[in-house]
Amino acid sequence: MHRTVATALLAASALAGATSVRPLTFAQQARQAEVIVRATVGAGQTVTEDGLTWTVYPLTVAETIAGNAADLPRRGDQPALYILNGVDDAPTFKAGAEAVLLLYKARLDSPIVGFNAGLYPVEDGKVTRGDTPDLAAFKTALLKAREAQ
Repeated sequence: MHRTVATALLAASALAGATSVRPLTFAQQARQAEVIVRATVGAGQTVTEDGLTWTVYPLTVAETIAGNAADLPRRGDQPALYILNGVDDAPTFKAGAEAVLLLYKARLDSPIVGFNAGLYPVEDGKVTRGDTPDLAAFKTALLKAREAQ
């Protein structure tokens, strides 16, 4: 009996290790993104649709860098981020926050590529995460990474 329990625990720990996720590189994020926008995020609202509860953040898109922002899920007449409630480490946003967002078009637990990896806050015109704070240079780096497919 003890051997069976020990074997089961060992197998479970091996499986847990096998399910770890490696972070995406910047180039992988850029290539996987279906839509890339620079946007201001509005106040989140809790919405239940088809039995699922989401926090929905409306987006005011200042610029579409890649893809088509019209393909994003909408809430009312605005594109929006649908973040599934109850997901550990799901992103949250402060109303008025600006960011470059690398997004999937579908409603997923989080539409942000790499589950938060594709979220690049912008403050005072500078990208505050990553190696390229200059916004114009950052956008150029994104587009070059996408071309390298």
